[in-house]
Amino acid sequence: MTSSNTIRVLLAEDQSMVREALAALLGLEPDIDVVAQVARGDEVVAAAREAAVDVALLDIEMPGMTGIEAAARLTAELPGVKVVVLTTFGRPGYLRSAMEAGADAFLVKDAPAAQLAAAVRKVLAGERVIDPALAAAALAGGANPLTDRERDVLRAAADGSTNAEIAARLRLSQGTVRNYLSTAIQKLATRNRTEAARTAREKGWL
Repeated sequence: MTSSNTIRVLLAEDQSMVREALAALLGLEPDIDVVAQVARGDEVVAAAREAAVDVALLDIEMPGMTGIEAAARLTAELPGVKVVVLTTFGRPGYLRSAMEAGADAFLVKDAPAAQLAAAVRKVLAGERVIDPALAAAALAGGANPLTDRERDVLRAAADGSTNAEIAARLRLSQGTVRNYLSTAIQKLATRNRTEAARTAREKGWL
């Protein structure tokens, strides 16, 4: 039985062993109760609503919807829920994207449990928590030079789709797709769309 002062937490992580380990560690904290667990990003909002959570811990890489996309949906539909984004990869673009999505904290997944628990308490108190090393990397990496449309096209091209397939999927003309790809390649100083997509993904810009 939980007290009225207990922080109700949702944990979204697709790797069951990692999710269960995090849940067990957080469960040792006297004021934290992991009341919901999901393995997919597109299950976050419904689970958060049903369990009436205070804080959602979201891994970035999940099927159905990324943690950043889930964060944006969560802050739009349940603005009272605080969001902590967890990442395995310290890609600078991820931090910027997470903050733009409304995240209250951004931490590496293998941070000590005590640090994670402290972050949960801090965001609930209205503070913003960012891993210092990730913040430094984000500042060093600079801003994402790609527009939303360039990112959409580059993301669609990453699986080897042709211009015609991308155009049909995004409801654009082939000429427009070609122009977006060309601009993205130039901005990223790469030789082709494959390199551009890889570079953008490594920086967390896709």
